[in-house]
Formats: sequence, structure tokens, C-alpha cells
Amino acid sequence: MSLFGYARVSTTEQDLSIQVAALKAAGCQTIRSEKKSGTERGSRTELQILLDFLREGDTLVVTRIDRLARSMKDLQDIVHELKGRGVALKATEQPIDTGTAAGKAFLDMLGVFAEFETNLRKERQAEGILAAKARGVYKGGKPRIDPEAVRRLAAEGVRPAHIARELGISRGTVYRFLPAARSGAPERPGAAE
Repeated sequence: MSLFGYARVSTTEQDLSIQVAALKAAGCQTIRSEKKSGTERGSRTELQILLDFLREGDTLVVTRIDRLARSMKDLQDIVHELKGRGVALKATEQPIDTGTAAGKAFLDMLGVFAEFETNLRKERQAEGILAAKARGVYKGGKPRIDPEAVRRLAAEGVRPAHIARELGISRGTVYRFLPAARSGAPERPGAAE
């Protein structure tokens, strides 16, 4: 039976060292870590690598259950997948043992609270945005696309595919910012000539 650790923080500014040290102290020789949000499982590539690697008899160790999942469905999916493969789940800071009824119940309760915390955070953020809009100070997120840069490059004769590549945007987005009729060029790919 091998112990495998998983550490996660939500932002690049946060530090993983406390989690990693706790996982090493718990006996984990292999630890995968990442700085990704816990709300979407698909973006957590290190977790997926670890889940793919675990074998029957292994144990997945986390410091707290919210490091593994932030939604009840995600947590249940992971636990179900682990159980189906004969892999145990343990947390260093919480009395979790998926092999007992009490441990499973505690795990479910913690999952509910983790999801509740995520929902509260989203509500507070939405309330803050509404209040800022009401005061006239909300500016929204930073614009990711500079329409003037698209138009300037097009005016210089740069082709849409090259504009898209240079600015890191899709070709469709380039066409959205170009004038409807360009001299001698079709409006969209495949347009009637």
C-alpha cells in the first residue's frame, strides 16, 4: 500500500509548502501539486494524473477535503471513482476514512460545507459587483482584445489569420472587428465572391 499526496491552492500567489510538508509528514513519498481553482475538475491536470496512476490498495492523502473538491458532485465523483478502484482517501487535518460509515458521512458533510462556502463566496462577489455598479465605480474585467490593434493591422495589409496569430485571438474574432466590406476581400471565409 502506497500513500500518494495531492496539494492544491487556488491562486498563483498562494503557497503550497505547508500542505506539501504535512503530506510528507503523513508518509507520502509522491506528491502532486498545482495552483488551480478547485471549482472545475477539468483544469486540474495534476489531480487527473494522480487519479489515473492510483492502483488498488493505494491511499490518496490530502490535508483537507476542500483541497480535493469544491462541489459535492465533484467530491462524490472522485470518491466513487476511488472506491471503485479500491483506493482509500484520507485527510491529514480531518478524520476521514472512506472505509467506514462514519467516515463517509463526515466526508459528505465536509463536501456540503465546501460547496456552501464556494456558493457564499460567489454571492458576496455578485453583491459587491452590484454595489460597485450602483456607485458607478465598477469597471468590469480588463478588456482582453484590442479592437484598434485588429483594425490597425488589417489597415497595414496583414491577413486575418496572421492578425489572429499575432494577437492570440481567433480568426472569427478578427472578422468581428473588421469593417463589413474590405476592398477586394470576402467578408468571411467561404463568402460568395
